[in-house]
Amino acid sequence: MIAISIIIPVYNRPDEIKELLESLTKQSLRDFEVVVVEDGSTTKCNDVVDLYKNKLNIQYFYQDNTGPGGARNQGASLAKGNYFIFFDSDCVIPEKYIEIVSNYLQINYTDAFGGPDRADNNFTPIQKAINYSMTSFFTTGGIRGGNKKLDKFHPRSFNMGISKEVYEITKGFSTMRFGEDIDFSLRIIKSDFKTALIKEAFVYHKRRTNFRQFYKQVFNSGIARINLHKRHPGSLKLVHALPFAFVAGCFILLILSILNLLFLIPLLFYIFVVFIDSTLKNNNIKVGTLSVVTSFIQLFGYGFGFIKSFWVRIVLKKDEFHAFKQNFYK
Repeated sequence: MIAISIIIPVYNRPDEIKELLESLTKQSLRDFEVVVVEDGSTTKCNDVVDLYKNKLNIQYFYQDNTGPGGARNQGASLAKGNYFIFFDSDCVIPEKYIEIVSNYLQINYTDAFGGPDRADNNFTPIQKAINYSMTSFFTTGGIRGGNKKLDKFHPRSFNMGISKEVYEITKGFSTMRFGEDIDFSLRIIKSDFKTALIKEAFVYHKRRTNFRQFYKQVFNSGIARINLHKRHPGSLKLVHALPFAFVAGCFILLILSILNLLFLIPLLFYIFVVFIDSTLKNNNIKVGTLSVVTSFIQLFGYGFGFIKSFWVRIVLKKDEFHAFKQNFYK
C-alpha cells in the first residue's frame, strides 16, 4: 500500500506556501501527510501552517539554514509515509494531482517520478513569460519538466516523487550549491531505480517574479551544469551547451552587422518566432512580447553561468565550493 508524504522546504515565503497548502486542501484524494521544513527563515511560516492544522495532516519543523536539499532530506527523515513527493513552496497543485499519481503508481509502479509545470491563468504576465522561456522548445529544447528528450527521465525537485527505499539507498539530496535535484536524479538512475514522467501530474509553478531574480536563477543553472559534469562524467549533453552557442552566435552576428545589417536577420527571425509562438500559446500579445525578453535572459543567463563555470572548474581547476562561494543561494 502506498502512503504518501508531501515534503515542502520553505525559505522566507509564507505567502506562497499559503497558496500551496490551500491547494492541497482541495485535493480529490486526501489520504496524505504534509511535512513543512522551515530552512532557517527570518520570516517564518509557522502561523500560516497553524491555519491548516485542522484541514490537513500537517507537521512543521524549523531548522538552521542548509539549503533546499538539506531541508528536503530533513523532511524525508521525519516523514511517516513510504512514498515522498517534493514540491517547491512556490507551486500550486491542481485538484486531481494526488489522485492521478496514486492511480499511476498502483498500475505502473515506478521508484521515482517527475511531472511538468505550467502557468496558471492568474499568473502575472512576467510569470507566464518566464514559464514559457523555461519550457519552450525554442529556449530549452523542451527537455525541462514536460518532455522526455534524454535517455532516461530526470525528475526535478519542484515536482518530484521517490519511494522511501530510493531515499534510504541514495541518502537523499547532496550538498551541491546548485543543481542538487539533477545530481539526485542522476544518482537515482545510477542506482538502477526506475524513473518515469507522469505528464498528467503537472503543477502550477510561479518561479521568479522579476527579471533580476530570473537571471540569477538561470545563471546558477548554467554554473550547475559544469558542476554536474565534474560529478557525473558523461552527463553533459550537446543540448546543455546550446545557450553558450546562442550567446556566442549573437555576439558574432552583432559584430558582423557593423559591416552589413543583413547579418541581423537570423536574430530578428528568432525574436519573431518566439513572439509568435508565445503569443499564440498564451493568447496574449503582452506575454508574447515579454517572452522575447525572458527568453534572452534565460539563454544569456544560463550561457554566462556555463561559460564562467567552465573557466573556473575546467580551465582553472578550482573545486566547487571555492569556485562559487559567493553564489551560495538560500
